[in-house]
Amino acid sequence: MHSLATAIMANHDKAKRGIPPKEDFNAWYPAIVEIADLVDKRYPIKGMDVWRPYGWKAMRCIDNLTHQEMERTDHEEVRFPLLIPEDLLEKENRLVALLKRAREEGVDPSELRMDEDEAGFKKEVYWVRNAGENDLDVPMFLRPTSETAMYTMFPLWVRTHADLPLKTYQIVNTFRYETKQTRSFIRVREIHFFEAHTAHVDEECATRQIEEDLEIVSRLMEMMKLPFIMSKRPVWDTFPGAWYTIGIDVIMPNGRTLQVASVHHYKDQWARAFDLKYADENGEHQYCHQTTYGMSERLLGAVVGIHGDDNGLIFPPLVAPIQVVIMPVAAHKNPLVDEIVESVSQTLRESGFRIKIDNRDLRPGQKYWDWEIKGVPLRLEIGPRDVENGNAFAARRTGGKEPIPLDDITNQVRAQLDIVENELSNRSSAHLDGCVIRLMSLDTDIQEGHIYEVAFDGTDADAEVLEKTTGLVILGDSITPFDNEQPCIISGKMTTRRQHLARMY
Repeated sequence: MHSLATAIMANHDKAKRGIPPKEDFNAWYPAIVEIADLVDKRYPIKGMDVWRPYGWKAMRCIDNLTHQEMERTDHEEVRFPLLIPEDLLEKENRLVALLKRAREEGVDPSELRMDEDEAGFKKEVYWVRNAGENDLDVPMFLRPTSETAMYTMFPLWVRTHADLPLKTYQIVNTFRYETKQTRSFIRVREIHFFEAHTAHVDEECATRQIEEDLEIVSRLMEMMKLPFIMSKRPVWDTFPGAWYTIGIDVIMPNGRTLQVASVHHYKDQWARAFDLKYADENGEHQYCHQTTYGMSERLLGAVVGIHGDDNGLIFPPLVAPIQVVIMPVAAHKNPLVDEIVESVSQTLRESGFRIKIDNRDLRPGQKYWDWEIKGVPLRLEIGPRDVENGNAFAARRTGGKEPIPLDDITNQVRAQLDIVENELSNRSSAHLDGCVIRLMSLDTDIQEGHIYEVAFDGTDADAEVLEKTTGLVILGDSITPFDNEQPCIISGKMTTRRQHLARMY
């Protein structure tokens, strides 16, 4: 009877907090991003949310990890203008149209003439046509991505092979007129965007850059404890200006995939369009080979979606805006409580932890709810009894409570956060394993909430049959093929090509 009453009260408390059950993910997600103070969606432009301080701190934590990875791999940060003149977009559109047609016709792009066909981002950009009361001589647009802006400048920076590789990146806002239903962090019109752009002496060097990019993104996914798969996109889903594209997809709680990053190998296609050449060791001029690697605030959306629960967010320690909240309890009964709280806070801050002292004049239960909703990994309570015993009471957001000694507080907190990390990692792995199902026959009933793994080595026509029969989308070739040959689900031909079918955001 007691447990039933407790459960009823807990559900009542959640309802009061306005959090739908997470099993209803389409209701839970848009509610929690506002309830947890990540964004405010009341700004009068659809798809352009206002970042609340807590949400922006979370995004900055992710950005900091990205900066660290860029520093580790010798990328240099740049900052390009927001506005791009129309003639550069036209140049991009012609290139993209050319490459698309070459792919469709199965010929080398050099065999085709650059024409005026429209492609690329033209239908998605925001235009600027006036400056004050004056019409601009050349209309401009807000960047949807930065290839055209950057590659206009790269030929001025690259002269000889000694200038290569050129490895640059920036974290900026990009703008795309997204006409589908918007969703905070997942589908927006003003995008917090990371993009790395590189130039190399040849295709082989560019390919090594792709390998490095995949290592970087794997490390970031591990830091955020996200369940992900990497797939070389099929031809029809390759970025139009790329030789090939590798997409990195997180498997969300409802089984849908969310592309959080992409890596593109351009070969020398963009370099030819923008006349990006270098003098080799013999003085001969060669076209550069290029790559790009992009991510966005979808990373934060994935963290929210994967780790949250019915009670709110759960932040992995490395990206938590606040890693430890310290709560003095009954401080009026012992003046040493506040002193020790301040001392513990100072010690932990000096050790590099992100700390918050909650000394608000509120009931303890209300404080617990607040920090539970915000997903702080670790809560420390210090009261008169704890002072007497030389302990702090540690409560992990993933579950579990225990006293920890104050005289070793730094190591103890680090150990507690490691427990949280390990638990989130285990949950992520279990989610990935539980979502991915082998599809052996087209007669199989397709279930919601699953990713289907298939052996497939068919034609575009076979791919169309596969997608129409299942109602799913082919993500592409997994970068980890089968160890042994398997029969293609359509043709029966033996192959090691592992592919995934999913519903995508």
